[in-house]
Amino acid sequence: MPYMSLNEKPIGVFDSGFGGLTVLYKLVEVLPKEDFIYFGDTAHLPYGTKSPREIKRFVVKIIDFFKSLKVKLVVVACNSSSAVALQEVRKRVNVPVVGVIEPAVRAALKNTKSRRIGVIGTEVTVKSNAYKIAFSSANHNIKIFQKACPLFVPLVEEGLLDKEFTHSIVRYYLDELKKMSIDQLVLGCTHYPLLKKVIREVIGDEVELVDSSVEISKEVSSALETKNIKNIQKYDGYRKFFVSGSPSRFQQRANKLFDFKIDEVKQVKL
Repeated sequence: MPYMSLNEKPIGVFDSGFGGLTVLYKLVEVLPKEDFIYFGDTAHLPYGTKSPREIKRFVVKIIDFFKSLKVKLVVVACNSSSAVALQEVRKRVNVPVVGVIEPAVRAALKNTKSRRIGVIGTEVTVKSNAYKIAFSSANHNIKIFQKACPLFVPLVEEGLLDKEFTHSIVRYYLDELKKMSIDQLVLGCTHYPLLKKVIREVIGDEVELVDSSVEISKEVSSALETKNIKNIQKYDGYRKFFVSGSPSRFQQRANKLFDFKIDEVKQVKL
């Protein structure tokens, strides 16, 4: 059935895998009446080890898919994509686009007392310096300490969240940051909140973990209000899931890690 108005159109959310579900989960909680379409580019993950040119090529195809479904807003629920392809997304659509970097930066700046902030992310996110640039633009008196953690995404995608070697890998990456007297640690990849328990054990209780999903949901809600495109239907919205790789693998992993149940996943080859 065709959509009758812009308000009734869905919101598109995408990531390289199912890490972006951490963002979707919070969006559904805050905006239960909205319809959501989620795309996981599982055939090409992880994005964090790809070149900016490759990531842009994948993202353009995802955006073209979203345009075919007439989404009213796009959430780039992937730090690697936000770091190197956010402007490309905004050029290709005439709807609001929300990334993950700026909301996380605002949250960390609001809460820091020591003005020493750590950022962990994929190799491409860290190399892009997108977080350093965003922090510098907002506040010049902040010390930023970055660390690439390339093994975190594979650990999450394989569901290896609480293994002994997972703890060892997390300690290996975070030992250096622990010495920097940071009071905020930005989880600069939407997969990383799924490792929050282990990261907390390693980094200590005195460091606040910044998960951008809460701030993103606020920004999306604000954009819907500003543009007057909030869905005002009386019943809860739907969630549809698409992947470029194996639907069954995505469904099994996601249902194991998240509270909401995914009944169907469809494959779309980009």
